[in-house]
Amino acid sequence: MNGLCTGRVAVVTGAGRGLGRAHALALAAEGAAVVVNDLGVGLDGTGGADGPAQQVVDEIRALGGQAVAHGADIATTEGASSLIRTAVETYGRLDALVNNAGFLRDRMLVNVDEDDWDAVMRVHLKGHFLPLKHAAAHWRTEAKAGRTPVARVVNTSSGAGLLGSVGQGNYSAAKAGIIGLTLVAAAELGRYGVQVNAIAPAARTRMTEATFADTMAAPGDDGFDAMAPENVSPLVVWLASAASTGVTGRVFEAEGGRVTVMEGWRPGPTADKGVRWTPTEAGETVPKLLAQAEAPLPVYGAQ
Repeated sequence: MNGLCTGRVAVVTGAGRGLGRAHALALAAEGAAVVVNDLGVGLDGTGGADGPAQQVVDEIRALGGQAVAHGADIATTEGASSLIRTAVETYGRLDALVNNAGFLRDRMLVNVDEDDWDAVMRVHLKGHFLPLKHAAAHWRTEAKAGRTPVARVVNTSSGAGLLGSVGQGNYSAAKAGIIGLTLVAAAELGRYGVQVNAIAPAARTRMTEATFADTMAAPGDDGFDAMAPENVSPLVVWLASAASTGVTGRVFEAEGGRVTVMEGWRPGPTADKGVRWTPTEAGETVPKLLAQAEAPLPVYGAQ
């Protein structure tokens, strides 16, 4: 097999279904050996399933690729460290980490209880942090030993993390946190040969069926299914490959045949009095600044 990721080893979390499965298959198709992580839980993170990670491994192997299953909870220290060990002990190296695992517990803010908040923060934000931490520690060790890697991390945010989404306060906050984590990791880990980027995908998965119910039409006359998760994976594969050298600390929106570079917070209109404002002065100045500023994009689901 001779592809974009030939000889590389990639880890994909939440790879038993949906986007993660598509990413794992696409990476394997381009020559990567893949560690397929999935805990097999339901849409809300409860219960378990009968081995979705192994099913994806079987698909990859049937197509001539290399893959191994990992079923531990990557939002725990032991689960995340064992994920990285699995790659290194099975294939002798680690080149790319794709953080994708997640689930939903959607509620309006007044109805979100503490367990709903903590569970979503845990799987999305902590579930990104811990695998990233252990992968980064491995790559730092390699770099200090004179074996500087060509390492890649692809984190998964969301349009909800960029703009907010009504009924998804916990999810939006977690996904916004992933963007902040991505920026810090890109700045800190570059010296060790690690590039870190994030995607904000839109695709048909278990998590989005209800959200995008009105827009998830069947494929058009040309056969192109704009909401298929496989549409997002080519960007992930490229970001995980050595070919993406020089691209780090970026957020990309991906949907159908469209890729967009998202531009984050940056200074807009400003006023500097040189000394402390009074509340009245601030109140007189802020509307003038807002009149010069671009209007924010609407929160998803806002009326």
